Amino acid sequence: MSRKQVFQFLELPREMPRRIPLELRTAGDWGELYGKFAHAEAAYQSGRCLDCGNPYCSWKCPVHNAIPQWLQLVQENRILEAAELCHSTNPLPEVCGRVCPQDRLCEGSCTLNDGFGAVTIGAVEKYIVDTAFERGWRPDLSEVQPTGKRVAVVGAGPAGIACADRLARAGIHAVVYDRYEQIGGLLQFGIPSFKLDKSVIARRRAVLEGMGIEFRLGVEVGRDVTLEQLLEEFDAVFLGTGAYRYTDGGLPGQEAEGVLPALPFLVQNGRIVSGIAQDGTAAMGRPIAGWEDRIKLPDLAGRRVVVLGGGDTGMDCVRSAIRLGAARVTCAYRRDEASMPGSAREVANAREEGVRFLFNRQPLAIESDADGRVTGVRMVETRLGEPDARGRRVAVPVEGSESVIDTDVVIIAFGFSPELPAWASALGIEGTPNGRIVTGGDGRLPYQTTHPRVFAGGDAVRGADLVVTAVAEGRDAAQSIAELLGAQPPVRTPQYAEAVA
Repeated sequence: MSRKQVFQFLELPREMPRRIPLELRTAGDWGELYGKFAHAEAAYQSGRCLDCGNPYCSWKCPVHNAIPQWLQLVQENRILEAAELCHSTNPLPEVCGRVCPQDRLCEGSCTLNDGFGAVTIGAVEKYIVDTAFERGWRPDLSEVQPTGKRVAVVGAGPAGIACADRLARAGIHAVVYDRYEQIGGLLQFGIPSFKLDKSVIARRRAVLEGMGIEFRLGVEVGRDVTLEQLLEEFDAVFLGTGAYRYTDGGLPGQEAEGVLPALPFLVQNGRIVSGIAQDGTAAMGRPIAGWEDRIKLPDLAGRRVVVLGGGDTGMDCVRSAIRLGAARVTCAYRRDEASMPGSAREVANAREEGVRFLFNRQPLAIESDADGRVTGVRMVETRLGEPDARGRRVAVPVEGSESVIDTDVVIIAFGFSPELPAWASALGIEGTPNGRIVTGGDGRLPYQTTHPRVFAGGDAVRGADLVVTAVAEGRDAAQSIAELLGAQPPVRTPQYAEAVA
């Protein structure tokens, strides 16, 4: 390796792809914020990698991507091979390249992150897969031998999709059930389009169907089909049912008109941006099942909006409210900025777009007028006390510091948790007191539930977490299912991964 290659990080600064101008972001534009690298830009940024021997970026990544190896392949313009290598560890690399909090994962662990700026790993990952698809790359299953085995996957979110992908690579026919009318789960409806354009999900669906995976959408397990029926028809079942149970903050007055839970707000807005009308019909006029469980969005144009919560869901809410024309958007979080669980990059984007942040503020109650419409949030200032059982410092209210933030709309983003379905517990599948499905242990395979032919992974098992952790668990659960059914391992790392290491 030449001196120029070794010290390229000194000559080339860290750069991200070009972004949509600020004036367009705040005027209702839902396009992806970040553009795509040209090859020269991707190669330059890839060349900044030190290939440091002990790749902290790979270890920090939940799916343990072979990051230094595919960065080198990009430099050599071996994009199709890079895409193959990306998929060897990650069934959804183009999604993770867009929505992962790289600043907390791979890029945050990059050796160059302190002082020089981390390699732009996420943007390069996005470039690799998008470019490979444009050049006609598709997964090569020509050597896969069909086993005759069939598996039902419940949930078409990231865990379910990842599991189905790996099952197909093991020669197992996967049939994916989902109550929504499109695949992706929260990738489709919960994550706004300015972070993940929905054409990405549509393309991935076409790829998965090309692999032989079957989708049965608008079908709800427990209502339209029973788990018993699935176990009769299939050799095994995977549950990737996610975490949709609203975390109720128990705030006095939260029943007031204008108080919205975050996830239904994002789901409804995602449907509308995708061309689904407020009355619950798709663009072609077909009614959507289960619409009665959804909320009707208020018009945010010119309104004052307060979002309670500082995670990535909260950032999605504040940035969506900006694009919906809100006059003032405030994010209130009970700890300091350094303690926020969301991506620092998302916080920076929100602040740039005009979101006001109030740190060390804890909500006490929602205030409303005589007609029951929200008028404000009563808050108290906090200071950070001793760490709790999870190691996070407790927010301690400061006596005499109460105040009221005037607002027209409140969005509560305190998080979401899983809930063990009644139809699962009825068949002896055990859950924890907080609704998580119990897997592994007591001689069971990884991700195997207390029913021997039912497996589970993702948020339904670990609680609300990152897309990439759900992908990792769906991928690894497929490995256990393949072992149970006597199939070969779902995927092997390509031989050229070692050649470029």
